[in-house]
Formats: sequence, C-alpha cells, structure tokens
Amino acid sequence: MRFMAQKNNNDLFFTCSLIEYIGREMKLKRSQVVKQLGVEAVQRIYEYADVFHCEPIAKVADDFIERYKLEQGTFDNVEMCIYEVPDYWIMGEVYERLIEDTAEDDTIVETLMEVYQSWIDDYLSDYNIAVYYQPREYIAECYKEGTIL
Repeated sequence: MRFMAQKNNNDLFFTCSLIEYIGREMKLKRSQVVKQLGVEAVQRIYEYADVFHCEPIAKVADDFIERYKLEQGTFDNVEMCIYEVPDYWIMGEVYERLIEDTAEDDTIVETLMEVYQSWIDDYLSDYNIAVYYQPREYIAECYKEGTIL
C-alpha cells in the first residue's frame, strides 16, 4: 500500500532549503552537499529542523559546514543563471514536494538522499532550463520515469 508523505512538511522544507543554501555558499552540487553531510547529519537536520529554523539560516549553514568540514567546490549555478535566480526557499520547496510525492512509508530522509543523488538534481539545479518551475506532479512523474518527459 502506498503511503503519501505528509504534505507541507515544514521540517522537510527547512532541510531542503538548508541544503540549497549550503550548496550555494560552498559552490557544491546539491548531491555533493548531501554526500558530504551524510545520512546522519541530514537526519539530524530533519529531526531538529523546528529548533534550527529559529536561528538565521546562514548561522545554521555555517555550523554544519564547519562541523562536517564540507569542502569548497566550483559549481555555481547562481552565477551561470541568465534569468532570475530562484531563492533557496523556492528550491527547498521544489525538493520538499518531490520528496513528499515519491516517499514510501516512513522513509523521508532515505528518499531525500536518493532524490538529491539522482539524475534529477542536475535538471533541478539548472535554473536556465527551469525544470524547477514545472508543476510538482510533472516533476514527480519525470523522476519516477527516470527522464524529462
């Protein structure tokens, strides 16, 4: 039986927005952010998001960057964007919805790790092709099919 993840999961929204923020700060693909953080750190962010969101996101990002010794990269999708750059909250919502729409049972963090480290991360992170701007159902269906439809 298919379990629908909680819609408007604020903890997931904050977690995804923080991943986006860290990616921009560290010039890392979002897949690299979750890989460098690891599942334990991502689980911690998700579990304590209601506490972390009380602090400025820049401070929380700096704390995780320092604690997990994230390495600086060269990926700068903000600089490469020729159109209006979506803010990190918008991108957090895009990933949140995709994870909600594809998570099975109680596997939010596992699904998050899978989504961010999958092929779709390259498409969602390319602000010039604006896949992120498409309806959530379309993005979820593309992810499930393994290709842009």
